[in-house]
Amino acid sequence: MEAEIAQLVTTGATTVVGLMATEAWTQLRSRLAGLLGRGRDAEEVSAELEEIRVEVVRADGDAGLVDDQAAELRNRIRRLLRQEPEAAGELRALLEEFTRGATNITVYNNIVEGGTHHGMVFQVGRLDRNYQAPPPAPGGS
Repeated sequence: MEAEIAQLVTTGATTVVGLMATEAWTQLRSRLAGLLGRGRDAEEVSAELEEIRVEVVRADGDAGLVDDQAAELRNRIRRLLRQEPEAAGELRALLEEFTRGATNITVYNNIVEGGTHHGMVFQVGRLDRNYQAPPPAPGGS
């Protein structure tokens, strides 16, 4: 069970950081603030989450800075789940609601060929993709 909670903490933080740059963030922020801020002022927690989002957006692809913010979220989620283990179900439901239908499958194929190469090869870039699956057709099929 401990491994399952650790996975939820990591997945939750990573998912939230990913959603911070989407249109869903406004709705997610208030709901997440309610979950993380049990016993605290929801507006205060929402403002703290917004500060994390600002740092993520400012990071502009700097993985170290984004990882720092994800670590902050992991710590908050971990504290919540230690104090209130029943919140795990609520967190799972929240994440499912905001990621339902999203698919992020990325395949990279890098081929360096021809001749003799003396040196390093770097791949640099940023890929931002937000895909929402279309709703199911009427009639369920």
